[in-house]
Amino acid sequence: MSSTLADVSVALESPDQPEVIALIGELDDYQGSLYPPEVCYRVDMAALKQPQVLFAVARNAQGEAVGCGAIVTGPTFGEVKRLYVQPRARGTGAAQQLMALLEAQARRAGCSLLMLETGTRQPEAQAFYARQGYARRGPFADYPDDPYSVFMEKRLAAA
Repeated sequence: MSSTLADVSVALESPDQPEVIALIGELDDYQGSLYPPEVCYRVDMAALKQPQVLFAVARNAQGEAVGCGAIVTGPTFGEVKRLYVQPRARGTGAAQQLMALLEAQARRAGCSLLMLETGTRQPEAQAFYARQGYARRGPFADYPDDPYSVFMEKRLAAA
């Protein structure tokens, strides 16, 4: 499945492509510059390739990967992970398209609730998620209640 807006297209793809690995590395570097290592909740490549993970890539008109994101589906909720758009591609609608595709796929997988953890030092991410309908909540799953984390959730309408 894919969608297009402006000159960005979004589709489910494998995360283990060299340019996608580079995107994930950029995200890791960015988060590493903002937070202590013990509060950077990364997901490794092996985990991203599991069957319960839906991974999407945003590409520009030249076909270059400029963004990515994933949802880990579970029996009671899904979790948004690794959402990132390169600074040069921000404002193109790539992040909104990634979220729309991932949410639609999560609905198809039976998820009615999505949750996420983002950081206190990322007000742009918090504002983006709020615009997408996510509201603050307390910690979930195995996340500790730490001062660097912001937890959010969104109920999905039935497919």
